[in-house]
Amino acid sequence: MKKTLISTLYFFYAINLFAQANLTQEEKEDGVINYSNIKNVLKSDGLEKQVEAKKEYIKTIKKEKSVLNKGRYDIPSEEDFWAMMTRYWLVKNAQLLRWDFPKPDYGIGPAFRTLLEKFGYFNEHFKILIINSPNISHFGFPGEKGESIFILSLPFMRGLDLTKVDISLLLFEDFLRLREGYFKKNLGLKLDWIGGNFYGKSFEKKNLTSLMEKFDSVVFKKGFNFQQQFEITKKMDALLKSEPHIWSSYFKLFNKLERFIKTDLLYKNYVKIYPTPELQMNWLAPKSKKL
Repeated sequence: MKKTLISTLYFFYAINLFAQANLTQEEKEDGVINYSNIKNVLKSDGLEKQVEAKKEYIKTIKKEKSVLNKGRYDIPSEEDFWAMMTRYWLVKNAQLLRWDFPKPDYGIGPAFRTLLEKFGYFNEHFKILIINSPNISHFGFPGEKGESIFILSLPFMRGLDLTKVDISLLLFEDFLRLREGYFKKNLGLKLDWIGGNFYGKSFEKKNLTSLMEKFDSVVFKKGFNFQQQFEITKKMDALLKSEPHIWSSYFKLFNKLERFIKTDLLYKNYVKIYPTPELQMNWLAPKSKKL
């Protein structure tokens, strides 16, 4: 194809030289030679179509590059955002929580899954992180879509001498809180920027700073309000009544908690995050009938 083009151009160049040599001065000035034939030759060889196709290809590449470049400024969607923020918060508080330490497999995961499935929650995805700190007793965080991330304190478990059933029941409460969306609601932030894009403008770092501060507030100070606690306790009550021995373990668990938080000052903030065990026992206790 290239040889054909070069030969054609040389041919017309030679004709041009010959024609120029035999033109009068007036004809030279008027430029009577018609170069449209060159364009016709290019068309007949298909070169013009190739040039147009290449132009369109370049336009497509530029457009795709622009889309990819803009995508670099995407803020993760709801499905991925919470898992990233929970993990970021865990790393940010690694020294305080002390989750990076050698520990055996306590078998809590299988026990908790058995409890979930017993009450109809199948194929649930969760992770349980054991921490060597009393700063948190237990807590549930949102993960990826359909995933829960739980924190469980080893000193808390040992101090209360909790059984696997006891631990599973506490995690079950945290699981239901996540299902109801209480953690996200209690952050009290406008999060309409999730899933957005900040291409062409600076990212608002204060959004992440405020979010992490709210994480701290809910986990360490504020916890869950009275109405939320009441609804979770009553839901646990309704679910567990189909298994009286598990319901009994749940009720007895609050006796353990009541004695423990009154004697161990490390867990004095427990009742700021969760309701007092005494209050939960009152919610669970059958109402006596007046004769």
